[in-house]
Amino acid sequence: MRAVGEGSKPLPPGANVSMFVPRDVYGVVRPRTVDEVRDIVRAFARTEEGPRLQALSTGRNWGLGSREPARDGVVTLELGGLDAVRELSVEGGWAVVEPGVTQLRLAELLAGTGRMLNVTASSGHTSVLGNAVDRGVGLRRQRTLDLVGLEVVLPDGELIRTGWWPHGEHPGAINPQGLGPSPLALFTQSDLGIVTAGVVRLLPRPEAQCVLRLGFGSGRLAEAVDELRRWTAQGLVSGVLKVYDPVSTRSYGGLGDEYLTHLCVSGTERSVAAVTRVVEEEAEESGLFTRVLRSDEHPPAPDDLVARAVERLYAGDPSRNEAMLRSAVGQEADRVDAEGGGWLFFLPLIPFTGPSVARAQELLDRVHAETGIRPGSTVNALDPDVVDLVVSFRFPRTEHHARQAHRALDRTYELFAEAGFHPYRLDSDHHAWMDRFSGDPAARAFVRRLKETLDPRRVIAPGRYA
Repeated sequence: MRAVGEGSKPLPPGANVSMFVPRDVYGVVRPRTVDEVRDIVRAFARTEEGPRLQALSTGRNWGLGSREPARDGVVTLELGGLDAVRELSVEGGWAVVEPGVTQLRLAELLAGTGRMLNVTASSGHTSVLGNAVDRGVGLRRQRTLDLVGLEVVLPDGELIRTGWWPHGEHPGAINPQGLGPSPLALFTQSDLGIVTAGVVRLLPRPEAQCVLRLGFGSGRLAEAVDELRRWTAQGLVSGVLKVYDPVSTRSYGGLGDEYLTHLCVSGTERSVAAVTRVVEEEAEESGLFTRVLRSDEHPPAPDDLVARAVERLYAGDPSRNEAMLRSAVGQEADRVDAEGGGWLFFLPLIPFTGPSVARAQELLDRVHAETGIRPGSTVNALDPDVVDLVVSFRFPRTEHHARQAHRALDRTYELFAEAGFHPYRLDSDHHAWMDRFSGDPAARAFVRRLKETLDPRRVIAPGRYA
């Protein structure tokens, strides 16, 4: 265990790629074991005043604050040193991982097996557990669906395991909810405890896969989205269908001036061949698409970073993500916050309908007109009804450009809230929006009562969702 910067004065502010206002951090503690985490928590529980603990995994929550706390007056508890893959069962389809385990490492352990990880499009050096606990989205589904058990240190130092955990030689079938009320979801986007390990599901690896790339013009956006939704609803699509707008395509080195869809079909060799043929026929009959390219017949060009990465991501392989990251911010993962180009994210859920997606684009056009910042967006279709819309803002890292970009982000929050398009994740500067987005005030008050009951001494600092 190592602590640095302890004392009455905060540490020098650290850099973050989004240029959010740095918070006052009074120390950094880096435990190497769960027992050390428990000792640290108990020590803070004996202290009624002073900085509170803010836990993070690898700190690579880029675009949403990186490692920045939501509020001042914290000691950061960095859990990257807890990096064990404690157990892995290919047959059972699960792995027990600690916060420092990256998606690249776990994906590499699964290479050549019948299982794969539901990976995200972010760097392979990001935390599997950190992203799942913050309710991120993979290429196959939402990461919360992968999360079936959590090990948590409570504010008094007690260690609990909630959800499903393997026990002994006969772990049985995965059952995340268990019997009775399940507290599993209480510890996602939560300041009720510190997560030190989790059980994540591993998906069956498809026997075959084909990724189709379909282009369409901006004038056909609503019609094309409705057609893509129909295919999704009728079972023609495997995993998360993605649609990059022209701004996002260019952000990753592309030169296109139209929308680009990535659609995965996976299964057995014969089912993939049959469904791929059906999708091609549907696309041709619709008259909406300017091109339909198959990954088996037209592999992505070497400089098509998005297509090359996405094709591998559907197969559980994040090894090509670093090229996309470098294209977006100009740096490797360990230099993004210190030297990368400015990057902000806004992450709303919107209905998977043509009019809703078109309306979202109109709002982003309005943001551009009002602020001079042109946001990019990527549709991630989670199911036939819901889209995770990733809105990104790139900017040169100067004070002037940062103010302009942050104004654009603020305006996006305002406009999307008015339209009923609410975010499912928040950045470190917009935690005050929780009360606006969290629904029933009585339910919100209930969660706060839980916090008072579990953490009366405020050992764990309020986070972005407090």
